[in-house]
Amino acid sequence: MKLFSTTLFLLASTAAAMGGSARSVFRGEISDSQCAMNVHSLSRSHEEMIAKNTIGTDPPSCAKACVRRGGDWVLRLGNDVYRLKNQAGVEDFAGQRVQITGTLDTKTNAIENTHIEVITSKGAAR
Repeated sequence: MKLFSTTLFLLASTAAAMGGSARSVFRGEISDSQCAMNVHSLSRSHEEMIAKNTIGTDPPSCAKACVRRGGDWVLRLGNDVYRLKNQAGVEDFAGQRVQITGTLDTKTNAIENTHIEVITSKGAAR
């Protein structure tokens, strides 16, 4: 009985520490905070910067250049933008449609991302 109580306490503590959040799957485009949040793009995309020939020649090169200039990696779903807490390795997915597994912090609108994979043209992640 004591083992059960201890296990129940540990599970409740873990749930409370996570704020009751559960892992979710998010699908969108890996972008940079500057383009996705209208810092220098009115359409929340890379297209304006590419058309002006100012930063990058395609979405991946534009996003990488913007992050090198101080931006953060984000996940863009239309007009919704989520900061990615784990920035390591995200550059490999720049400008691509991806599926991210993680936990959303609704207070900061940031995803504690634990796994990223590219979505193929057929819509399935690989």
